[in-house]
Amino acid sequence: MTIYEVAARAGVSPATVSRVLNGTRVSAESERLVRAAAEELSFIPNRTARRLRVQRSAVIALIIPDIENPFFTALARGVENRARAAGYSVVLCNTDEDPGRESTYIDIVLAEHMAGAILAPADDASDVSRLVAAKRPVVAVDRSLHRNDIDAVTVDNRAGGRSAAESLFAAGFRRVACITGPSSVETAQLRMEGWQQATHARQGRDDHELLRYADYRVDGGRAAMADLLALPEPPDAAVVANNLMAAGALDALHDAGLTPPGFGLAVFGDLPFASFGRRGIRVVDLPARELGEAAAGLLLDRISGAGGPARTVVLRAKEGS
Repeated sequence: MTIYEVAARAGVSPATVSRVLNGTRVSAESERLVRAAAEELSFIPNRTARRLRVQRSAVIALIIPDIENPFFTALARGVENRARAAGYSVVLCNTDEDPGRESTYIDIVLAEHMAGAILAPADDASDVSRLVAAKRPVVAVDRSLHRNDIDAVTVDNRAGGRSAAESLFAAGFRRVACITGPSSVETAQLRMEGWQQATHARQGRDDHELLRYADYRVDGGRAAMADLLALPEPPDAAVVANNLMAAGALDALHDAGLTPPGFGLAVFGDLPFASFGRRGIRVVDLPARELGEAAAGLLLDRISGAGGPARTVVLRAKEGS
């Protein structure tokens, strides 16, 4: 008999069962449900095992929004390389950009007494207060948490967006659009702001007509590009804020009989499918593996007891071929 069976019978999370058994404060109703389920199932916790489990395991959680995105695959490799060298294993948790799923994984980190967590937040409202309250080390990666007590490793996304747009204007393109991710995601906003700065500097105004928000997925990029191409005066180039959306945008361009370099395209992150190649496409290279390695380094320092104020490491995106 395990806490997972008790949780299923009580209709609560395993983390809630763990909190009740360990005497941590929960709502009266949750405690009633857990104790009733435990009695019904004749569940008797193994006190010795519980005492052992309170010692944190040599396991780190890596909580990311999209396991299918090659950017996060490379980031995970960086985390794992650094963690394994220090004797830690890494558990990969995929949120699909869902804050609710992210919250569940945070509960699991606590219930399983993991050593710490590296989190690429699902959105700007991501909540790590439970980890902080439990004194569990946590590091934000790729996207910050807007807290002054959490270490973070990010990329200078605004500068990357600005550089991408400037390179298209310098190549002679005049109507440079921007396809960015959800407005609730920091990286999407910063990359858009960089494009906006370059557009304003070149044209003396903001061209909101050429801005589209999508979902950081292939279908979102395809729909956004098709919508832009349907404008009475369509763009002749675009900055696309991630690689999966760029794959969809290329599909829409192909359907319209357009291809780079005739249509200018600047993309954040390497394209996910080798068949697309890089020909005629400006790529803003994101240091994904380095992000992962740096995040793991900060987390391992905190696990080892390093104190001091929160640290933020900002890496630079580089424009590739």
